[in-house]
Amino acid sequence: MKSSRFSDQVIALTCLLAGWWLVASFVSSPLLPAPLEVFEALSKEFREQRLVESLLVTLQRVVISFVFAMLLGGIIGVLMGRFRLVNRILDPILIILLNIPALVVIILLYIWFGLVEVAAVAAVIINKLPNVAVTLREGGRMFDHELEEMSVMYKFSFQQKLVHIWWPQLFPYIMIATRSGLALIWKIVLVVELLGRSNGVGFQLHLAFQSFDVATILAYSLAFISVVQLIEWFILQPLDRKASRWQKGSSHV
Repeated sequence: MKSSRFSDQVIALTCLLAGWWLVASFVSSPLLPAPLEVFEALSKEFREQRLVESLLVTLQRVVISFVFAMLLGGIIGVLMGRFRLVNRILDPILIILLNIPALVVIILLYIWFGLVEVAAVAAVIINKLPNVAVTLREGGRMFDHELEEMSVMYKFSFQQKLVHIWWPQLFPYIMIATRSGLALIWKIVLVVELLGRSNGVGFQLHLAFQSFDVATILAYSLAFISVVQLIEWFILQPLDRKASRWQKGSSHV
């Protein structure tokens, strides 16, 4: 099953590359370079040590922003789902944060705090946090009351409740927030780097844009997408299957 899914994805990527090559050959323009030209640009950036360095810097920002957004957003979301008073107080703030454009948040933080790393990471966290809170709020609302009563009857400690009662029920919602969160955070981090940082993939895209170097833009995009796809294959999909098994198992209880 796993090998079949992987083969399907390889076939899809191969078809995409073939379509790209055909269109680039037909257009024959520097504005749409062929795959070989992009791979040559990728090789050049790698040899000159800009590619790996930029990817690592961007990944560091992504990881830091993701961890803080998941922790803060998860705690807020679960509390909102469990306690009506907390939900009534925080819901208007959540709606405001959900509707503020990411670009506005980034620009304001850069104006208020300067073009510094803290402002860049904080902008990403603020943009992602409300999405996590909304998802985990639904998880908090769906807690099984019978399991809660059982944990009280058997005098579970806080740690036992966390590990055996709350975490399994929240895990599918955490996975939803994780997958949607990474998809959003990648994009916001690149915008943050493009607007106000002097390193990272976003900064390299900015430099390539200034010289209309489409091959380099696509090279960095390809490298970044490859890293994201590896995370999807080897981290997110196995975790997602684990969440699905728990849901199937709980349906038979």
